[in-house]
Amino acid sequence: MKRNLHLLLIDPQNDFCDLPAGYLPTDPVSRQPLAPSLPVPGAHQDMLRVAGLINRGRAGLSAISVTLDSHHRFDIAHPTYWIAADGAPVAPFTEISAADVRAQRYLPRHPGGLPITLNYLDRLEAAGRYKLMVWPVHCEIGSWGHNVHADVRAAYGHWEEAALGIVAKLAKGSNPWTEHYSAVQAEVPDADDPDTQFNTRFVRGLAEADRIYVAGEAGSHCVKATVEHIADYFAAEYGPASLAKLVLITDCISPVTGFDAQYQAFLQAMQVRGVQLMTAADVLPELLDNAGSAEAVSA
Repeated sequence: MKRNLHLLLIDPQNDFCDLPAGYLPTDPVSRQPLAPSLPVPGAHQDMLRVAGLINRGRAGLSAISVTLDSHHRFDIAHPTYWIAADGAPVAPFTEISAADVRAQRYLPRHPGGLPITLNYLDRLEAAGRYKLMVWPVHCEIGSWGHNVHADVRAAYGHWEEAALGIVAKLAKGSNPWTEHYSAVQAEVPDADDPDTQFNTRFVRGLAEADRIYVAGEAGSHCVKATVEHIADYFAAEYGPASLAKLVLITDCISPVTGFDAQYQAFLQAMQVRGVQLMTAADVLPELLDNAGSAEAVSA
């Protein structure tokens, strides 16, 4: 009998991929090659492996979901939001704390944004998961960088045609007042914005699968945060044994530069909880076997 095997791709977008020159189009406005704004080392090869897995094992896949980091240019985690005490721009990869803002080392460029900024930073730091990081403007809605890696998009397009199915796309990150690493909940949910609150419907849908294969970028942030939230929900609702259906495809995930220790700690913590670690080569036989089961049933 065919099993329900679900592939969950976290943010497989151009801005996160260390793309070679042949993948970089020319900007018709600047006449310069476009380039990823936040490339993760190894991500391009990760995406090629994901695409190959989909292409070779697509008959065994029951569902594919893709999350899309989707930001505005003005965002609390972008340099456009901030100004330094001396009036200078705030450089990407600057960490900002509530104490920094209270000391006026960094301030929101919009003066009216101070109360909401401090409230956010206080709540973020109280949660203990992350401190605010100023990232380069990335995955801006409508931009080339927001688009899915070309090979992955082509591969799941073939799956849609063959399966007569639709790849579910989940946008996250469009609320400019909160970071949204996890695909299923913002770091600090906004009571007035349902899109920042826990996506119970989607996670319950994942739970119906026999396997949920997870790949994407970056292992130190968005993959980590998403899987942590899903694992916590599964454990609470279905029991710790349910985490065994989660599979991290480790050679299709890479961490942001400088955050490898956080990524490795995440892998170890998930493995201890029962989440499985596999490679694309490990996963492919499962997909092929599932495709064979489907053919046997139809015969």
